[in-house]
Amino acid sequence: MMIAIGSDHAGYEGDAPYKPEIMRCVATLGHQTLDCGTYDTKSVDYPDFADAVCGAILEGRAESGILLCGTGIGMCIAANRNRGIRAATCVTPEMARLAREHNDANVLCLGRRVLPVDECEAIIRIWLTTPFSGGERHCRRIRKLG
Repeated sequence: MMIAIGSDHAGYEGDAPYKPEIMRCVATLGHQTLDCGTYDTKSVDYPDFADAVCGAILEGRAESGILLCGTGIGMCIAANRNRGIRAATCVTPEMARLAREHNDANVLCLGRRVLPVDECEAIIRIWLTTPFSGGERHCRRIRKLG
């Protein structure tokens, strides 16, 4: 599966590599990555990179996406402005499982300032391996999102 990955400066790298480690994690799990920027720690605007990842998904160049910023919240807000995108900020593996199983989230948002890389890897693994349940109540609710 092709996973589009984008970050702002806060999600790129802090005390240790972050975005490069997230990309390595996704590749280790057997997926391809599409790097949608940013490529360094120079200050940038997170909506630009959320739009790049969402555009890749909506155009069919990626099946899903991962967005990184300081908390995951800004990226999540920006991503959810796009019709057809269901972004979720997850801070535990259980949240990631439920985001996929119940909400069919196609974008995972993570925060460098609140999650170390090893915890992100566990969240990503669950998020990428959990299928949408397809339950009637969940489908009904997702249809209401547009």
